[in-house]
Amino acid sequence: MPDPIVAEELELLEKVSRKIAEMDEPVTADEAPIVEELKSIREQLLDGSESKDTLALTQQWHRQSALLTQLRSARGAPQIDPGSPYFAHLRLEEGDQIRDLCVGRATCIDGGVRVVDWRNAPISRIYYRYQQGEDFEEKLADRIRTGVVVARRTVNIGDGVLHRVEAPEGTFALDESHPDRWVRIERERPRLAGGESSAVRAHEVDAETDSRLGSHRAGFRSRVDKRLPEITGLIDPDQFGLIPRPSAGFLAIRGTAGSGKTTVALHRIAYLAYADAQIDSDQTLVAVFSPALRNFVSHVLPSLGLGQVRIATFADWAAEQRRRHFPQLPRGSRDDAPVVVQRVKLHPLIDTALRNQVERVPGPRNSTQALDDWASVITNTAALEEANRSEPRPAFSNEDLKRFVEWNQRRNEELFARLDGDPHNQAELDPEDDALLLRAWQLRAGPLRLRGKRPIRYRHIAIDEVQDFSPIEVRVLLDCLDRNRSITLAGDTQQHVIENSGFTSWSEFLSRLGIPGTAVETLRISYRSTQQILEFALSLLGDLLEDDEPPLTTRSGPPVELFRFSDRGACVGFLAEALRELSQNEPSASVAVLTPSPEASALYYQGLVNSDLNQVRHVENQNFTFAPGIEVTEIEQVKGLEFDYVVLVDVTDQNFPATSAARRLLHVGATRAIHQLWLTSVGTPSSLVSGARLA
Repeated sequence: MPDPIVAEELELLEKVSRKIAEMDEPVTADEAPIVEELKSIREQLLDGSESKDTLALTQQWHRQSALLTQLRSARGAPQIDPGSPYFAHLRLEEGDQIRDLCVGRATCIDGGVRVVDWRNAPISRIYYRYQQGEDFEEKLADRIRTGVVVARRTVNIGDGVLHRVEAPEGTFALDESHPDRWVRIERERPRLAGGESSAVRAHEVDAETDSRLGSHRAGFRSRVDKRLPEITGLIDPDQFGLIPRPSAGFLAIRGTAGSGKTTVALHRIAYLAYADAQIDSDQTLVAVFSPALRNFVSHVLPSLGLGQVRIATFADWAAEQRRRHFPQLPRGSRDDAPVVVQRVKLHPLIDTALRNQVERVPGPRNSTQALDDWASVITNTAALEEANRSEPRPAFSNEDLKRFVEWNQRRNEELFARLDGDPHNQAELDPEDDALLLRAWQLRAGPLRLRGKRPIRYRHIAIDEVQDFSPIEVRVLLDCLDRNRSITLAGDTQQHVIENSGFTSWSEFLSRLGIPGTAVETLRISYRSTQQILEFALSLLGDLLEDDEPPLTTRSGPPVELFRFSDRGACVGFLAEALRELSQNEPSASVAVLTPSPEASALYYQGLVNSDLNQVRHVENQNFTFAPGIEVTEIEQVKGLEFDYVVLVDVTDQNFPATSAARRLLHVGATRAIHQLWLTSVGTPSSLVSGARLA
C-alpha cells in the first residue's frame, strides 16, 4: 500500500482526470477522435491489465495529448492538458470548510474540481506565499479570505500518470520498473547557501587574514553594496606583474571569467596616473560593451583615486563622435538590418575597401567626401568582392555581398532623399554605421576632432570585454591614441556572445591591429567562482575550450545542480521557497535569475513578485542596482557582472541548442556565480547541460 499522502494524490488525480474526460467543453470534429483515443488509453493505463504495453501506451498518450494541445491552443485561451493537468495541490481550511485546490497552466472549475492558472488566478498566490500549516489572509475578489493551509504539495504528472509527490512529510516517487510500487526518497531539501550566512564577494577578505585576491577564509566582512570593492591590497603576483608595464605600447590580457582582467586594466590606469597626472582626465577612456559594465566600473575608479577618467560604451562614444563629425546625418538608428548586413559591416574587409576607395578616388579632406566614401563602398559589389578576395579566407559568398549591397542601396536612397530635403522621409542609419563613418573620416580627413577642432589624442585607452568588439571598432579607437599608443585590451574569447562582431581569435584579431600575438598575457587563476562552478562552466564549452591546461581556482563549494519541472509555475514555486529562505539567512545576498528571453524574464519576475518576495527587480535595460536582492533578466545583460547566487532557468534544447553561441551564452551565465549555481528546465534539459559536469 502506498503512503496515505500518495493515496490521497492518486485519488485526487483520478477525480480530476475523470472530470476532464467528462467535461462538456466544445470538441470540434477534428478533436473528437483524439479525445476518444485518449479516454481509451487512459482507461488501459489506470486499469493496469495491459502493463506489458505500458511504454507503448504511454508514448501513444503523449503523441495524442500533444496533438490535442496543439489543436486547442489555436483557440486562444489555455486549455487543461489531460496529460499534466496541474503541478501543485493545496488543501485549504476556511471556517468549517475544507477544499482542495490544484494549481496548473489553465483553469477548470467544475463539479467539485478546482484547477486554477498559476499566472492569473489570484487564489494561486496562497501556494506561492504560504507553507503547510500556516494561516493565510488574502484579498480575493474584493473580500478578505482567511484560513489555514492544511496541505501543500508539489506533484509531477506526466502522460496522465502521477510520478512524484513532494510534501513536508517527505518525497515519494513511483518506481518506474514496478508501476504499482512507490518509494520514499530520503534527501536533503535543496538550499541556496555558501555565503556563510553573510553573503560577500569572494575576494572580500580581511587584509590581516589573507592579502590575496579570492582567498576564502575566516575574516569576511559583510558588504551591502555589491559593486567591486577597493581591492588594491589584494592583487596577486601575476596580476600585479601586468600593472606596472611601461605606459607606451599595447597590453593584451586574456583569462577565464573571474580571473581579474578588469581589475588589472583599471589598476593599471591608477598606476599610470601616479606618474602622469594627465592620465586622470578625459584624455583617458575606458571603453566597455554594455551600459551595465559601464555603471559597474564607474564606481571602481573613484575608489582608486581616479575621478576624471571617461567611461563609456563604445556605442555611446561612437554615436557622439559621429554626430559631431557628420551633423547632417539623422541622429537615430534602426535595428532591422539582416544578419548578413551586420556581419559585413563589422568585418575587416570594409576597412580594406575604405582604404582602397580613398587611395583610388581623389577628393577634399572633409565630411562630405568621407560620407561619399562610405556610401560608395557599401553599395559597390565589385569593391567588396575585391576586398573579400584579399582576405586570408574569403568570409562571404558573392551572393552574400550582393544581398548586402541591395540592402544598402535601398537605405541610401532613403538617406540621401532625406538629406536633399524630403520632409516625409524617416531614414535612419544602422548602429554599425557609426564606426564605419568614423573610419571613413580617419582615412579621408585625418584624426577625429574635439569641438574646438583639436585632434582627439588619448593618453591611454582601456577596452574591456574586447572579444565583443569588432576589429574596425578597435581600429577607430587605436587611431585616437597619442604617439605613445598606450592601450590595454582585456577579454576572454570563451565569453564571446556577440556572434556578428567580427572577432574570431586572439591571434587573428591582434594581427589585424598590427599587434604581435606574443603580446597576449594570460591570467590562469579564477577568483570569482568555486571549483565546482568553473568546472561545470568550462565543460559547457566542449571544443570551444581554448586551453588544455584548466585554470586554477581558490576554493571549493556546493555542487552545481539541475532541477527539472513539468511547468514554469512549479519552477517559480520552488525558487520562491528557496529564495525566501536565503533572504532570511543572508539578507545582503545578491541573486541573479537569468533567463533566455525578455518574455521569460517578465514571466519569472511576475511569478516571484506574486510569491511575496522582497527586493525582486526586473532588469530590462541593464539598469542594475548592485544592491542586495533578486534581479531577473536575460543572460546577455550580465556580461562582466557577478552575483553571490545565480539561477539559470529554462535551460532546454529549444532555448539552448547545441551551437557555439548557446555554449558561450550558458558559460557566461554560469560564471557570474560566486557561491552557488542552480539550473532549471521545464521538460527535457538542453543536451549541452546533459553532457556537462553536474552534481
